[in-house]
Amino acid sequence: MRHVVPFCLVVLAGCAYAPSPDARQAAGQRAAKGAAPTAADRRPAIPEKDRVLFDYRLGATALRLGHYDEAKLRFDDAIARIGGIITNDAEAARARGLFSAESTKPFIGEPYERVMAYYYRGILYWRDGQPDNARACFRSGQVIDSDPEHEHYDADYVLLDYLDGLASAKLNADGSDAFARAQAHAGEQRALPPYQPQANVLVFTEYGYGPRKYAAGQYGEMLRFHVADSPTHSARLVLDRGRRIVPLPAYDDLGYQATTRGGRVMDHILGNKAFFKAGADVAGDVALAGSAIASDQARRKRRRGEDDDDANAAAIGLGILGVIGKVASAATRTEADVRQWPNLPQRLSFAAVKLPPGEHRGRVEFLDAEGNVLQQRTQPVTFTVPAEDHDTVVFLSELKQ
Repeated sequence: MRHVVPFCLVVLAGCAYAPSPDARQAAGQRAAKGAAPTAADRRPAIPEKDRVLFDYRLGATALRLGHYDEAKLRFDDAIARIGGIITNDAEAARARGLFSAESTKPFIGEPYERVMAYYYRGILYWRDGQPDNARACFRSGQVIDSDPEHEHYDADYVLLDYLDGLASAKLNADGSDAFARAQAHAGEQRALPPYQPQANVLVFTEYGYGPRKYAAGQYGEMLRFHVADSPTHSARLVLDRGRRIVPLPAYDDLGYQATTRGGRVMDHILGNKAFFKAGADVAGDVALAGSAIASDQARRKRRRGEDDDDANAAAIGLGILGVIGKVASAATRTEADVRQWPNLPQRLSFAAVKLPPGEHRGRVEFLDAEGNVLQQRTQPVTFTVPAEDHDTVVFLSELKQ
């Protein structure tokens, strides 16, 4: 199962990356010989706190380019680091302090971002003929999306459960429970296609641009998501001169997943920081105003030839308190972390079909809300189905970056 067809050629320009150990060794050998450093040698290393973010971004790009080994390395590194950060969150604890920004902690992303790392890794496992490991990734994604405090939106990705059941069916196990969960997430208005264990072509499709994070609130303490609805609402794969049309409806929407998640633990922490910041700012204003009044009172008495040591002391003391309050307010970092996985899609689709061995040519068409073809987005597709009993994984992406 090593037949994955990347849909679009994606060029990611100007992106910092960490050189591999082999690249660093080669750079050291060139330096030892007195050779001038290459452009690759001069690229900056990724800050450790942003390592997972760059793994996410570069992994998705590598998958779309068909650089599958690179994609696997990136997602494996990201997933391993996510686990390490969650179990040893010293940096995250530091970010909860009044004077440290949330963005100083190692990035692991919001739940929908972490889910996508497992989703992409599952696709790559299936490509390598390991549906059991793919199923484990899809199940891990559902665990990440689980939230006992917000049960209505608990693990509600359609495709993660649907693919879990399909992998089970292909492994001669019972996938009916997973299918039932997927159908419940999809709703009564959208019937999911029944499993076809004999299907030998698996078509994973994504389109639209994912949600964007921004900071709201008086002090930027609230993380919010902007979802610009993509013109593309569905797709279809047209094969073999139109003799075979494979519908590719949207089953999951990352914008929906981001905006229905509910509050984060960090939201409460940032809210408390904002409360402290506002209180310290007001206290500083009050103290400085009191200092100005006491100082003015002392000046009036001096003009009358009177001394008022108490007023002078009050002016000085209140001034010091006011400055401390204003400095503490200014130093309190309330900003929500708006680092984000920038090249995620908005909508996810999937289809499983049985095709005869040989080369298949066609095109993928993206459709608007009324079902009209968005002609400028249509792209050619070619893939080969092997004669042996292997699944061919076709990956189609509308994204350009």
